[in-house]
Amino acid sequence: MDLSFILYLLAALLVVVGIAGIALPALPGIPLVFLGLLLAAWADGFVHVGWPTLLVLALLTVLSFVVDILATVVGAKRVGASRKALWGTFVGSIAGLFFMPIGLFLGPLVGALLGEYWHTRELGRSTRVGLSTWLGILLGLALKLALGVAMLGLFAFAWFF
Repeated sequence: MDLSFILYLLAALLVVVGIAGIALPALPGIPLVFLGLLLAAWADGFVHVGWPTLLVLALLTVLSFVVDILATVVGAKRVGASRKALWGTFVGSIAGLFFMPIGLFLGPLVGALLGEYWHTRELGRSTRVGLSTWLGILLGLALKLALGVAMLGLFAFAWFF
C-alpha cells in the first residue's frame, strides 16, 4: 500500500472526526479539520495547496477558538449570568455527552439554569440565563460549522485551481 494513500486516508479521517467535533464539545473540531487538511497538503508535497492557503486555514482555526469562547460568554453575559451559571454550562456540556444525542443540546441549558438557580434562587431569571447561554452556544456552533465549511471550500479551491 502506498504511503501517500495512507496519509490521505488519515487526513480524511481527521477531517470527518473534526466535522463531528464541531458539534461534540469533547472533540477539538476545527483544529482536527485543520490537521487533516495540513496532512493532505503535506502528503501531496504542497503541490496543490501551499503555505499561503495553509496560513489562512490556520487563522480560521484560531478564529474558531475566539468564536467558541465569545459566543457562550456573550449569550450568558447578555442576561447577567453568574460564574455559577458559566460553570454549570461547562459541567452540563460534559454531562450531556453521557446522554447523547439529546444531552448534547440539553446539558448546557440545564447546567446554566441550575448554576444560576443555585446562585439566585430565582427560577424565572435562571431560565432566561439558561436559554440565553444555550442560544449563545448554538450561535457558536453555527459559526464554527460555517468556518469548517469555509475551510473545506478554501482547501478545495486551492487544490483544484
